[in-house]
Amino acid sequence: MNAQKRRPPPEAADAEPEARSEPEPRPEVEPEQQPRTLDACRRCALWERATQGVPGAGARHAPIMMVGEQPGDSEDKAGKPFVGPAGQLLDDAMHEAGVVRKDVFITNAVKHFKWEPRGKRRLHKTPAQREIEACRYWLDQELEEVAPKVVIALGSTALKALLQDPHARLQEHFDKVIEHGGRAILATWHPSYALRAPDRETRQRALAHIVETLSRAGALAHGKRSGTE
Repeated sequence: MNAQKRRPPPEAADAEPEARSEPEPRPEVEPEQQPRTLDACRRCALWERATQGVPGAGARHAPIMMVGEQPGDSEDKAGKPFVGPAGQLLDDAMHEAGVVRKDVFITNAVKHFKWEPRGKRRLHKTPAQREIEACRYWLDQELEEVAPKVVIALGSTALKALLQDPHARLQEHFDKVIEHGGRAILATWHPSYALRAPDRETRQRALAHIVETLSRAGALAHGKRSGTE
């Protein structure tokens, strides 16, 4: 007697296989890459979500270089550094300090905008140390090409990148001339801090320190002694 083949229950026969969520593909990263252009850079993963890389801008062989943290939302869209509200405050501070734009090259320690979504907005997210180190490739090129006499670190991330010290503390380096790599480095607040500090008095103090640091940088760049050395 031949055994009859069993048919599966209707619910089993009709059931669809359970869907499995596919992991999101990781962005292409080549930590040892030596790209010729910023658009081709894959040294860290920030390139994937940024609109574009944002190189430094200003006069070649400028005596003063200013280094910020990273492009913001406005800079990411425009492809130029310091064009948003922080850039406007920096322009005002330079004017007050008597520093002319032709004497300045402005850039960032990290060239791609790192952000996280908040509703329809893209909010700044602090770069990780590995991202700062990956982008040192571009900062080294700018330092070599511009060869500034004085470099101003605008904020903690810039100071860590310039000193190649992940433990550098910003306020410990205020009001000092730091000799590093054959250059004079000054440290002050990032302009965004002077915009967003919690109270008016703190914002005013931060702006005053930025102006004072710019003034000292101008004096040093033109061979004058200024302040504590």
